[in-house]
Amino acid sequence: MIPWLDAHTPFPDVSEALTIDAPGLLAAGADLSPQRLLLAYQNGIFPWFSEGQPILWWSTDPRMVLKTGQFKISDSLKKTLRRIERSRTSGGRWQVRFDSAFDAVMRACAAPRKDGPGTWISEDIIAGYTGLHRMGYAHSSEVWLDGELVGGAYGVCIGRMFYGESMFARVSDASKVALAYLVAFLRAHGVQMIDCQQETGHLASLGAAPIPRSVFLQHLRSAIREPAIERWEVAPPLTG
Repeated sequence: MIPWLDAHTPFPDVSEALTIDAPGLLAAGADLSPQRLLLAYQNGIFPWFSEGQPILWWSTDPRMVLKTGQFKISDSLKKTLRRIERSRTSGGRWQVRFDSAFDAVMRACAAPRKDGPGTWISEDIIAGYTGLHRMGYAHSSEVWLDGELVGGAYGVCIGRMFYGESMFARVSDASKVALAYLVAFLRAHGVQMIDCQQETGHLASLGAAPIPRSVFLQHLRSAIREPAIERWEVAPPLTG
């Protein structure tokens, strides 16, 4: 039986998360305020639930992470990145930006996909993370084509720890392009690890791999004590 949280209940220790039935499930309830979300991330906890469910809080073991120095860029993506970088720096059709349309990126991530319904990103989730964005903790990487937002990714950054949340693409590879620019920026600013939360084949194809939760938490506790990144400015991705 997992604990039920109200607005003032602290999170239980992550060691109390379930190991069977719903591995990693830690608690339910509370709210999605920016303050609660920030506390969750600081302790290696994240929300994830479906429509009609209460708010569910998780701390998975093992934890899927992408080390910024191990991000895999395919040869075809390298060609795309070089083309977009030339366009971006010459005022062409393609542009990459950070934090210019955070709400729009979240809503695009929440929209129905070609192969299924929309994601779990509700209006309450959008409100909570938009609050974190206003506080300087949540950020978006955006790909624009002819002035239209065609791809993006967003997540939370505390100190030198980044927590990836979701991506979207309206044209081929646009989400990977957004991620490539984000990874390059984070790597340049000393962020060694992106929290990907749960294992998927897609994340593995990009270089992510599972690590024990204890190792993840050890890194997290050190990384969140580092100074925050002050200026989020787009730099060229590393294409070899």
